[in-house]
Amino acid sequence: MSGSIVLLRAHGQAGKLFGVKLEGKTVLVTGAAKRLGRAIAMALARRGANIVVHYNTSYDAARNTVAAIKAAGVDALAVRADQTKQREVRVAVRKAVRRFGRIDVLINSAAVFRRTPFRQLTENDWDFHLDANLKGPFLFAWEVSRYMRRGHIINFADWAARHAYRDYLPYLVSKTGVIGLTESLAKELSPQIQVNAIAPGPVLLPSDMTKREREAIRKATLLRRLGTPQDVVNAVLYLLEGGDFVTGHTLVVDGGRLLA
Repeated sequence: MSGSIVLLRAHGQAGKLFGVKLEGKTVLVTGAAKRLGRAIAMALARRGANIVVHYNTSYDAARNTVAAIKAAGVDALAVRADQTKQREVRVAVRKAVRRFGRIDVLINSAAVFRRTPFRQLTENDWDFHLDANLKGPFLFAWEVSRYMRRGHIINFADWAARHAYRDYLPYLVSKTGVIGLTESLAKELSPQIQVNAIAPGPVLLPSDMTKREREAIRKATLLRRLGTPQDVVNAVLYLLEGGDFVTGHTLVVDGGRLLA
């Protein structure tokens, strides 16, 4: 008997070997109004998922994202919350559940990133990054998991969480914490919920970065190129549709920057 037949029988269905079929599912994407969060939301909408677009201050961008998702033929809802505040997160999640009945996937993509030279650090810098980048994903996972019978949570770390550089200490600590949060949630929520993280490398560089700085970063990757939002979207789709036996893992999408 071939290995493929064994796999088909083990999964009990010939049409779907791995992962989740996104069509008709409900996905909550934090920070979905702009940039990478929006790219992920749009990609999952094109797969047939209904999208909950979380935002904090980007109301107009969130409204535009909802309109674009609906134009793709699926439903969407914008919910506002400061993800550092449990009450606001809880209200946003409940609004989503009232609208769609459940949440099948949570993508924790909202984050903050600010240069903080060590000698100029303040306590506010620490709280700003740790609250938004670590407490926020925890609060959303905590609240969403109450309504998730089976599903997926994907958090966003950073390649540099395992290779620290100067002038971003609170940010890097927060993203290192996301890896620990992912592993701990994978244990706490197993076997019903798979929890993984993605650690992007140079994908969306800061707009104020010089051409010389961008070129240096490009050369520092093993693949000698910068990444694109689509590279990250592909990683999300793998974890949802192809990663049926993956949990507690951090998938580094950095063009080999970590090794270089």
